[in-house]
Amino acid sequence: MDKGNGTTVTEFILVGLSEIPEIQQYLFCIFLGIYIITVLGNASIILIYKFSPSLHTPMYYFLSNFSFLEICYVSASSPKMLQNMLVEKKTISFYCCFTQIYSIVHLAGTEFYVLAAMAYDRYNAICHPLLYRIIMNNRVCAQLIAGSWVIGAANSLVHTLLTHTLSFCSNKVNHIFCDVPPLLKLACTDTWINQIVMYMVGGSVTGGAFILIIISYTHILSTILTIHSASGRKKAFSTCTSHLTVVTIFYGSIFFIYLRPKSSYAMHHDRLVAIMYTIVAPLLNPFIYSLRNNDVKAAVRKLLNRRILTWKI
Repeated sequence: MDKGNGTTVTEFILVGLSEIPEIQQYLFCIFLGIYIITVLGNASIILIYKFSPSLHTPMYYFLSNFSFLEICYVSASSPKMLQNMLVEKKTISFYCCFTQIYSIVHLAGTEFYVLAAMAYDRYNAICHPLLYRIIMNNRVCAQLIAGSWVIGAANSLVHTLLTHTLSFCSNKVNHIFCDVPPLLKLACTDTWINQIVMYMVGGSVTGGAFILIIISYTHILSTILTIHSASGRKKAFSTCTSHLTVVTIFYGSIFFIYLRPKSSYAMHHDRLVAIMYTIVAPLLNPFIYSLRNNDVKAAVRKLLNRRILTWKI
């Protein structure tokens, strides 16, 4: 049915990562393996935190919440992407598409502020070590996590509702999942309001969290430089390297996708970048935070020894 210059869209077609039928099964096996490893890896971080009293600190409280967020994030896009790799008609209903948009944008916005909360935690641990436990008490930690989810939800609601008001000339989404930028490419109506809101609201949410991270690390760096011993400086900075790695991967790919004018979108590039922040980043999270973390490795050894002793008894 005509709707102005557009059509009434009841479903969208997701192009996916590749349109070559011969490689779909191979891609399915690869990304199914990645999805399983991602869920198990992040779930392991949560379980290690839960059953290791030595890790019941603000730092690992945030890490376990971040791991839960990563499980939700990868689950918002991967199952539908995997399903479409096995079927010829790669469709998603109109309302499921917008549910996916809301979920992905919500989780991305939440992740920005959880990363900012983690930076704030490191700032207090390094710059105010004597007051650390008082400042980062259980109530403050819970409020920071709750606030992150609320900001993410509000930001996502604005973008989802604005995109929902558009009429579309085509239903072929040149992407691996439903997202705001690829849907703007399909719009028949002028999208300048959507783009302004995306830059202003989305930029404020993203930039606000990024500024908080920069401020935290500016103070951290200045404090580390005042430490006289080289081993002390190394130990202080080592607690931040994992977090900085995750921030770099996540922010770099998000900035590339969203903070560009519509005219410069190249969806074949954006699909690869989207893989980075929705699939690769959640996959790397448990490895980044555990392989070089002596506390986590010690907790794992204790849990394994406890399990071995239980079996022997």
